[in-house]
Amino acid sequence: MEKKGTILMRRYEIGRLLGQGTFAKVYHARRLASGQNVAIKVIDKEKVMRVGMIEQIKREISIMRLVRHTNIVQLYEVMASKSKIYFVMEYVKGGELFNKVAKGSLKEDAARKYFQQLIGAVDFCHSRGVYHRDLKPENLLIDENGNLKVSDFGLSALKESQRQDGLLHTLCGTPAYVAPEIINKRGYDGAKADIWSCGVILYVLLAGYLPFHDSNLIEMYRKITKGEFRFPHRFPSDVRKLLTRLLDPNPNTRITVEMLVENPWFRKGFKPVVAPAASESLSNLKDVISAFSIEINDDGRTQKAEMSEPMKPTSLNAFDIIALSPGFDLSGLFETGNREKQEARFTTQKPASAIVSKLEEIAEMEHFKVKKKDGLVKLEGSKDGRKGQLAIDAEIFEVTPAFYVVEVKKSSGDTMEYQKFCDQDLKPYLKDIVWAWQGEDQRQPPPLPPAPQPNLMSGPVS
Repeated sequence: MEKKGTILMRRYEIGRLLGQGTFAKVYHARRLASGQNVAIKVIDKEKVMRVGMIEQIKREISIMRLVRHTNIVQLYEVMASKSKIYFVMEYVKGGELFNKVAKGSLKEDAARKYFQQLIGAVDFCHSRGVYHRDLKPENLLIDENGNLKVSDFGLSALKESQRQDGLLHTLCGTPAYVAPEIINKRGYDGAKADIWSCGVILYVLLAGYLPFHDSNLIEMYRKITKGEFRFPHRFPSDVRKLLTRLLDPNPNTRITVEMLVENPWFRKGFKPVVAPAASESLSNLKDVISAFSIEINDDGRTQKAEMSEPMKPTSLNAFDIIALSPGFDLSGLFETGNREKQEARFTTQKPASAIVSKLEEIAEMEHFKVKKKDGLVKLEGSKDGRKGQLAIDAEIFEVTPAFYVVEVKKSSGDTMEYQKFCDQDLKPYLKDIVWAWQGEDQRQPPPLPPAPQPNLMSGPVS
């Protein structure tokens, strides 16, 4: 079904391969009825089920249906067969903006135009409660008319993903473009984090290289959190002032979109795009469900095929390891502090399913309610304590397929009751699966995989 010239679902003729990743391939295709050029993203169902990515793909479909804008790659329809999911998308002929920057810096007017279109698209996303969280030149495409198109919403979040504190907590993105508050793991405003990434992109467009660059990933994160970067001598003063406000490590004082569109440098030649009404964007969310519950055979017939996935741990990436470790030192995962204990961590070589089963057994014995979502298990007490019902979150992080870190912390209730529960119930019952608790002596854990190095465009700074 993926060979050139193959007819897909009696609607599309498959063309050349445009690109591929771990779970998907993207092909150029032609709509038979109209001759329209499209791009079709082909996702392997079995692979995404195996790694627990079904909910992420559902979210990506939902988000792409919400963000219909001139400067955003459009999703036309979603189809499914027994083994594949197909995203039929707008075909953007000009390729990635990254390819232009890789050849050197852009002229100021060209960089400004792309930046204006990027901000227009990002502002529209935010107005729909969508935060991209992986903005970078590789995810910005250029069409045949030279206009920018934002793509790849695979790491995006909806406003509904925010916790009670009104912030997002998932650590994700591309290291060189990620905002400092994401690295610090204290929760972050998705809109402010996106604006930081836009600031990095503007710097790259004008300079031809990254503002924060170091061959040592930890040192690069330190520079990001401190906001340490230099301007090339050729940058005019108004650009320097704007970038200083965009790359402000304090999200509370960082420039907002509302302030940005009033900036004189930004406003030069700015042509705002009129976006469609929200009701138009929400009309086709039904195929979020149909892609996972209905299969379309090549002959056009449909059949039901419900999909489900097992409990999956949170992937512990470079951001998590650094954020969990005081002083950017992995040994901090197992260090004790003088502060009042509100959280504890343990390591284990048992799979996520075994960890969850143990937590469910403890909950049943202690009459706790259990709620599970992604890599988070919530235990909620049925009785009121000194400060209301005790509630405990246990988040499972996968470091390698054979090594897990579990973070246990109180989300509500009395701290003394929480500590008593941990010492008298939780720790003794988990002893069969725990490698070591935080602060205890432990055997040498399995080696960590090498930290992924970002695709950096290095260059001289002055």
